[in-house]
Amino acid sequence: MVDDFLSQAEVESLLTAMDSKGGTARELDHGEALRQPARLSNKVSPRDFKRPERVGKEQMRALQTMHEGFGRNFGAALSALLRSMVEVKLTSVDQLTYSEFVFSLGKPTCFNLIKAAPLEGQLILDINPSILFPLIDRLLGGCSDTESPTQRPLTEIELRLVGRITDLFLAEMKHAWGTVLELNLEVERVESNPQLVQIVPPNEVVILISFELTLGAMRGMMNLCIPFNSIEGISNKLGANSWSTYSKRPASPESIQQVSHQLGGADVELIVELADTQIATADLIGLQVGDVITTEHDIHQPLIVSVAGRPKFHAEPGAFKGCKAIQVTERIIENQVSVDVENAACD
Repeated sequence: MVDDFLSQAEVESLLTAMDSKGGTARELDHGEALRQPARLSNKVSPRDFKRPERVGKEQMRALQTMHEGFGRNFGAALSALLRSMVEVKLTSVDQLTYSEFVFSLGKPTCFNLIKAAPLEGQLILDINPSILFPLIDRLLGGCSDTESPTQRPLTEIELRLVGRITDLFLAEMKHAWGTVLELNLEVERVESNPQLVQIVPPNEVVILISFELTLGAMRGMMNLCIPFNSIEGISNKLGANSWSTYSKRPASPESIQQVSHQLGGADVELIVELADTQIATADLIGLQVGDVITTEHDIHQPLIVSVAGRPKFHAEPGAFKGCKAIQVTERIIENQVSVDVENAACD
């Protein structure tokens, strides 16, 4: 049994050590206690048990790379649909609980529930009214510069118009996910109050992919919510390496030939500019069949042939089998066009 009492020699040795350091035993213990947490603090990392990270960093990077390319393609397709420049920018890829996602949204909103077979469950596409109503306005031929979009549920007609936007979104998403899984995407229903929709338990982890849409002076968010249990079975296919090769792969000769073959049968607009001049409105109204309009265009100067609005060839006018025709003489080089325009301006 160890003796719990100190001997006289041990007490004197302890007092001598205390006097040499100029402190008391209480101060030494307090100083040691202050230094101890400092050493432990370097090994402590915060953890929020309400937001567990179930998706690996590699899968998150893969999703980010994939949807960056998706955003560019969707922006180009949406710009073609609206005939106006729309910028779609990926802002974040996060994982959080479903309740946090739902309560972060305003209401009313455009809450699309999407069936994505063969994935289990449902996905969610939320479009903020701040950008949705300008998009609808642009679809109807408006200028989409409304400063304060209306905060109300969508009408039946507006829902049909929004369907064109969501169909375009799903088509580009299917293409983006094509190298991982062939998805059959379909909007099952649209809700205006997100808090009334419960596709997974409130504490279930979801992946939130947020995009910022810019149409003129109007901005708004579009959110894609993917429950973790929907992609848990294919998480091993979400590798960053496959997506990096997908996004940076150079064009192969076969792909160039395939694209060229597809474009070979496309119809393009061909315009030949004979001459230009100015005429009074009264003379224009009084024109009759057989009247001659004089211009300053030299008959020996070649005509400019434009393809899809861009000057491509020089040509000479003539006739072929009784019909008016032109004969292409040479191809126009881009730099040559600018020189010819400057010379024409000088003349």
